[in-house]
Amino acid sequence: MSRPLRVAIGGVHIESSTFSPHLSTADDFDVTRGDSLLARYGWLSPAEPWAADVEWIPLVHARALPGGAVAPDTYDAWHAEILDGLTAAGPLDGVLLDIHGAMSVAGRDDAEGDLVTAIRSVIGPEPFVSAAMDLHGNVSHALFDGCDLLTCYRTAPHVDVWETRERAARNLVDALRRGQRPHRALVHVPILLPGEMTSTRLDPARGLYARIPEIESREGVIDAAIWIGFAWSDEPRCSGAVVATGTDAAVTAEAARELAEHFWAARDEFAFVAPTGSMDECLTEAMVAVKDPARRPFFISDSGDNPGAGGADDVTFALERTLARPEIADGSIRAVYASLVDPEAVAQVADLPLGSPVSVRVGGRIDSRDPGPLPLEGVLEAVADDPDGGRCVSVRVGGLSVFVTSRRMQYRELASYTRLGVTVSTVDLVVVKIGYLEPELFDAAGDWLLALTPGGVDQDLRRLPYERLGRPMFPLERGFAADLTVVTR
Repeated sequence: MSRPLRVAIGGVHIESSTFSPHLSTADDFDVTRGDSLLARYGWLSPAEPWAADVEWIPLVHARALPGGAVAPDTYDAWHAEILDGLTAAGPLDGVLLDIHGAMSVAGRDDAEGDLVTAIRSVIGPEPFVSAAMDLHGNVSHALFDGCDLLTCYRTAPHVDVWETRERAARNLVDALRRGQRPHRALVHVPILLPGEMTSTRLDPARGLYARIPEIESREGVIDAAIWIGFAWSDEPRCSGAVVATGTDAAVTAEAARELAEHFWAARDEFAFVAPTGSMDECLTEAMVAVKDPARRPFFISDSGDNPGAGGADDVTFALERTLARPEIADGSIRAVYASLVDPEAVAQVADLPLGSPVSVRVGGRIDSRDPGPLPLEGVLEAVADDPDGGRCVSVRVGGLSVFVTSRRMQYRELASYTRLGVTVSTVDLVVVKIGYLEPELFDAAGDWLLALTPGGVDQDLRRLPYERLGRPMFPLERGFAADLTVVTR
């Protein structure tokens, strides 16, 4: 083209559990606009050769830790700002959508499908739209129809986030320079599994995603992507999906069909990424394991209230069971509980001198399921400001340090523990609200169990009150033949 391409960038990025009582509002989001938005993308700082002859137009990007459904007025504000920005931008060649794909808005369906449909109403049918997504997102027919290119992460834990966003942008620019609208093919796969059963560290997910580079290298294929889907949302769009895009319609459709068939064929092979048990069973194993130096620090995932998947982050069930262990209560075992969000409790104790006795009730203010707010009788041992959790405190009860935060956060990085005076390698046991261990914790762990605890992201999907999910859906139902129809555009 004789002029620079004009590509707008924006999106709303959140994963929402409709089974969590938490309501995500504007206060939960980090928002970037203007030059700060463009500065997020490494291919623009400095511009890679493929991106240099492009006018990148920032809209707004709002990103939040996974949580409950988004408040309608919060979503409407981002929705309006994106549309206003597109209107003000004038004629565009393309739009890069930087989204998660599992956003739910309270009382509504298919937030991302609604957003791309609205974007099309402003920019019209001619510009190309490319979406970068999390593999735990959902691909509705509306989202598929509104996008010309879709791609998602290929790793879980997600270590290719920025690589995926760059791939979505590069594919968009390449397609615009070719001047050919990509062919695309979608297959919905009736599988819905928690991420903790689909880590790409292990087969079958490892082998399934390992097929993508070969398929992507085929003449006529631009990209192939597999979405596991999001299990903790009760919407009709939630399921596994495969999308292929390419320059050859037949090859593209065959790529999508092939990957979908492999996905479906592997359904019975998916298993949890670590041994599982009830919280009490995991604690019993931990009491034995920590006697072996090779198994310390021992980690237990309080998975049902994992804020990294949308849990409220204040269910007290696992903490109560941990405090009930005599070996922890008397200090024989050094342990950490990370964490509970409770800004009221933090405010009550954070200004006390370190070493002060503390008597405070914590948790159960958002998700009040049993046992609800829990009394802590202990000593204030640390106060720190955390970039994710805000003001945080550590209350020592016997051998247990209980971390309490002002904002919902996930203790996935070792530096967050260090801020509250804990060197993870020196403790016996870490109970953390997380699912699969993120890379730093995985590397630090001597051993690990996944506790099937209650919460808004319960790993036992049979305990969730689904009402609107498409059925049949594996593993809620078994022994049915899947409809793996290829939808093409």
